[in-house]
Amino acid sequence: MALNQKQLTEFGQQLKARNQQLRAEIRIELLRSDEEHYGDLAGQVHDRGDEAVADLLVDVEIATVSRQIHELRAIEAAQQRLRTGSYGICDSCGAEIGVERLRSQPTAVRCVSCQSRYEKSQAATPVTM
Repeated sequence: MALNQKQLTEFGQQLKARNQQLRAEIRIELLRSDEEHYGDLAGQVHDRGDEAVADLLVDVEIATVSRQIHELRAIEAAQQRLRTGSYGICDSCGAEIGVERLRSQPTAVRCVSCQSRYEKSQAATPVTM
């Protein structure tokens, strides 16, 4: 059963709210990291262990912002699908993505079956650097 207008509006509002929340979180994280310059952390380093902790803190901050930006891009893509009328349609098989799946993952691009196959195929694909 295709998504009705009420459901589309509900998902649109959820995506908009999360988009705004993420943008605020990213802004705060970047301002905070700008205030905690790596040089300040490194200047406090007294040994190799402290240096490793300082590096780890910077890496965690970068990973957090990277994850947030990735989620923001997924939200913006979902909002685009809402505008074009393709929201809730599986990219892989063209079937409808279930409402329950969209409620748990509003940015989903695949139905449960196709997502499962995708994850299995990606798990078998070696990562190259």
